[in-house]
Amino acid sequence: MELQIKDLIKRFGDKIALNISELNIVKGTLLGLVGNNGAGKTTLFRLILDLLKADSGYVLSKEADVSKSEAWKAYTGSFIDNRFLIEFLTPEEYFYFVGECYGMNNETVRERLQPFSRFMNDEIMGQKKYIRNFSSGNKQKIGIMAAMMIHPEILILDEPFNFLDPSSQIEIRDMILKLNQEQQTTVLISSHNLNYTTEISNRLVLLEKGLILIDKSNSPEVIEELNKYFIQKASNE
Repeated sequence: MELQIKDLIKRFGDKIALNISELNIVKGTLLGLVGNNGAGKTTLFRLILDLLKADSGYVLSKEADVSKSEAWKAYTGSFIDNRFLIEFLTPEEYFYFVGECYGMNNETVRERLQPFSRFMNDEIMGQKKYIRNFSSGNKQKIGIMAAMMIHPEILILDEPFNFLDPSSQIEIRDMILKLNQEQQTTVLISSHNLNYTTEISNRLVLLEKGLILIDKSNSPEVIEELNKYFIQKASNE
């Protein structure tokens, strides 16, 4: 088992933001996590990455508790938001820094970045400016590439299609799918873009108010169920 979540509860004040009794994810899963704002998607990812402390329960990565072990960091790539970036570095400096953290020299980093050349669209490397001066879309690209270039066994991306133009959204969709299929990388993505998420995910999980409402293998029936849920939610607002 790649990830095991058991009796996981996170509160913010009096509000229970997440309450998952059990969620098990096997190697090679491409899990699409969907839900409206405030559903608990980002909270779940932050707990998996030990960025938040759970009020109860635990997350195991390859049977090790992420809150008590750092072994999972060596094989996990992630990008949640721009706070993951070091904005006073250039993209090159940031990539080299991330590479060094994972035991890669600069030459290896450059080799690992070559498959992303079309995704970068000549807008990121060689620009001689700090990350803080890039657009939100290009910051998103930098974070995603840094997470993927380490060839992680587990990849976690929160809203990877945000801020990207349509062509880049298609590129990142295809890159995520390729990584999962060719390297058997376990991928967890959250997204408001239901179309792209259902296109590539082999498992779909719907969260609402921190609770899992749907957890099923992808199928036309499940996609229809999700569409009906969101249509119903929209009509009630």
